[in-house]
Amino acid sequence: MTHPQSNWRKRLARIAPRDRLELEVLVGCIVGLLLLVTVTKLAGAVLAGETLEFDKRILLALRDAADPERPIGPRWLVGAALDITALGSGTVLGLVVFAVAGFLVLHGQWRSGVFVTVASLGGWFLNSALKLAFQRARPTVVPHLREVMTMSFPSGHALISAVVYLTLGTLLMRIAKSRVARLYCMTLAMLANFLIGVSRVYLGVHYPTDVLAGWLIGFLWALLCWIVERALERRGALKRERYA
Repeated sequence: MTHPQSNWRKRLARIAPRDRLELEVLVGCIVGLLLLVTVTKLAGAVLAGETLEFDKRILLALRDAADPERPIGPRWLVGAALDITALGSGTVLGLVVFAVAGFLVLHGQWRSGVFVTVASLGGWFLNSALKLAFQRARPTVVPHLREVMTMSFPSGHALISAVVYLTLGTLLMRIAKSRVARLYCMTLAMLANFLIGVSRVYLGVHYPTDVLAGWLIGFLWALLCWIVERALERRGALKRERYA
């Protein structure tokens, strides 16, 4: 008896690569539209103050009720959170993008290097523009466990790390030869982004909705960049590069 999943894979394999590319772009556009609607509703709720009580409850739940300066959990957890949150800092992400883009260019994959650089710089610009537009102050309900200077909404660590790590995850998926390896690459990228976002809330420097918005917007921007890259490939303006 043939398994239904096998039939589905066989049908997909029979689709011409060019048509499959069009299908991928179409699905990406639909997902992007859904994300845009979700982000718009979330931003509206934040501006109206509808999420403030929820945000405060989460932040307080992560602190000792008798002493808000002390987060819940063992002492080493604070150090771990500080280390993890550094993975989403501008310095670390900038070095990662520079290193990866340089490696790609040196190996002749300059289109991929430009793609990673443009997607990442666009994420930084988008984050700065949104912070200036929303002007949401940082949480004051609990003491900050790390110094912060910019506005709160959306979380820049969550947004930019989503753009950078998901873009790199997508790039690694092209290099990976097995389905398990491709799944591993994307899972690792999403896990890193998730931990960075959670660390921002744990350290008291962001409201949960700041991080949620950062994740959604970062994913939306990474998806948009991927759609543009695939559309250019579809038109023949950008041929897929081979990796050794």
